[in-house]
Amino acid sequence: MTNMTLAVPEDLKSIMDKHREVKWSEVARMAMWEHAKKLELMDRLVAKSRLTEKDALEIGRKIKQEVAKRHGLE
Repeated sequence: MTNMTLAVPEDLKSIMDKHREVKWSEVARMAMWEHAKKLELMDRLVAKSRLTEKDALEIGRKIKQEVAKRHGLE
């Protein structure tokens, strides 16, 4: 297994220090696995897509505009 060093903010370190019973490396490993699984799923979902990045950005822009309209922010 490969080792990794992480930088954490001081306030997070304070909480971690209060809970030494927690295996923080395991918590980090599980969180990274969950995120990696989501990325793998996303890769599989978009593998067959014919949308270009430009198309996706345009769709996202239109959705944001409609949400802003719906909430009276435009």
